[in-house]
Amino acid sequence: MSEIAIRAERLSKRYRIGELERYRALRDLIAQAVRAPWTLLKLEKKETFWALKDVSLEVKHGEVLGLIGRNGAGKTTLLKILSRITRPTTGWAEIHGRVGSLLEVGTGFHPELTGRENVFLSGAILGMRKREIDRKFDEIVAFAEVEKFIDTPLKHYSTGMQMRLAFAVAAHLEPEILLVDEVLAVGDAEFQKKCLGKMQDVSRSGRTIIFVSHQMNQIRRLCERVLWIDAGRVRHDGPTAEITANYEAASSARLESQDRFDGLRAKARFQRWEILEPRGELPYVLQSFGPLILKVTLLVNQPLRNVQYGMVLYNTDRQLLWGTETNGLQLEPGDHQILCKVSTLPLRPGAYSWRVTLYDDNGLLDDWECVPELVVATKPMAHSKDEWAGFLNIPCSFSVSPTGVGVEESFAKDTIGRP
Repeated sequence: MSEIAIRAERLSKRYRIGELERYRALRDLIAQAVRAPWTLLKLEKKETFWALKDVSLEVKHGEVLGLIGRNGAGKTTLLKILSRITRPTTGWAEIHGRVGSLLEVGTGFHPELTGRENVFLSGAILGMRKREIDRKFDEIVAFAEVEKFIDTPLKHYSTGMQMRLAFAVAAHLEPEILLVDEVLAVGDAEFQKKCLGKMQDVSRSGRTIIFVSHQMNQIRRLCERVLWIDAGRVRHDGPTAEITANYEAASSARLESQDRFDGLRAKARFQRWEILEPRGELPYVLQSFGPLILKVTLLVNQPLRNVQYGMVLYNTDRQLLWGTETNGLQLEPGDHQILCKVSTLPLRPGAYSWRVTLYDDNGLLDDWECVPELVVATKPMAHSKDEWAGFLNIPCSFSVSPTGVGVEESFAKDTIGRP
């Protein structure tokens, strides 16, 4: 068997704006031309756009590929082509293996059929025998947590119940290739973690996964390689840590031009922030564990006395990670730089938010959610299982040696996991 599970060459998809896609036979076009020939001319004049343009890729058997990009970049279109739901305008793709896809909630399900009947229907579509589905049925229902409703028509299921059942079917019926779109966004945090754990199990069994997500932490946990699609084209293809860091940096850069509009009218306004040391190509991307110096620029329009400055750090889930303050500042009109020296900032790779505040005895002077975001692009050091990884990314090393060997000698001779 070929080691390539998916091979695509110059895939492109063009849509006409305002027209639903449907396939028409030659006789349909001839009949339309006879009845209303001007409609064909009108059809040709409709504005078009390319949802996907010249996308080529190869995915090996057993590989887990992450697909990232902004909304409308073409990720779902690519998965629909690979799932044979949509026909490409140009280009071609080869699929070696049975495909299971989870592109939208309830895709492939029939609302009038019960949950039980839909499980067997989906299995039949995947080409599985009834005894294979029987063997997996109880496991599917237990995973989806819909035991009480399995004989209820699907139209009475909530969106979350449909999503859980759809994922359970796609993951447990053992397709060789699993295509998963951003469907996990509708599930709660506990079920998302459960799904990611299941996909890790699927990938360890040697099956191929293409996984679309806007959550970079999910991509980092699951994927070995990432394809970044931008405006229908492949912008980058490479190792997960490198591509996700570049993507987050680009996302933050889009906010960099945001200006503080009322700085002249206020007593004081924060203007910008940056990493002063270590200085990289992008002043908001952190590529080392420290030490580092953060700089926040402040415009003061009136003399200020007994000022309190505070700064806090949040992750993307808006969980408070760290905060500090300094009091008793005396500020004269003009530009000021507030420097904060930190010995280390051992955060897991990803995007984070700074928030800075300024108070005097009369109350709040300014409260700013710093833009762009802080992007941490250090090498991942955390536990491979997300539930054990925590927030920190602390470099460490391990040594295994016979009892009695000295610490220095042990680490010198037999160190594993050295950062």
